Amino acid sequence: MTAEPRYIHHVNFPTTDPDRTAAWYTKVFGMKRIMPKSNTRVVLMTRGNFDLHFTPVEEMERMAPYHFAVEVDDWDDFLAHLKELGIRHTRPIERPENQSKFCYIHDPDHTMIELVYHSRRPN
Repeated sequence: MTAEPRYIHHVNFPTTDPDRTAAWYTKVFGMKRIMPKSNTRVVLMTRGNFDLHFTPVEEMERMAPYHFAVEVDDWDDFLAHLKELGIRHTRPIERPENQSKFCYIHDPDHTMIELVYHSRRPN
């Protein structure tokens, strides 16, 4: 047994439209909506290796500069995927010190998401 945490299980964000949010995260990140067995209103989304939860709210407060980051396996393919979906992103920036790239997108409630790619990321 260890006293150190293993990993982050999930993070929870507000949403003004649970069904729209579930549909967006499904088409953008391939996440699956899990229907809870309890009467909770929280939207539970999973990719298997990470989960996101969304709590319905009446009004959204702007989240910036807070964000979360998602590592992608293929930078060019993922940006092409976003283009097909009509999702705009910020100008990609490259970090030569570690051969990484990043840019930002926003979900329908304007939650900021950083997309990250490391060409030499160890497994």
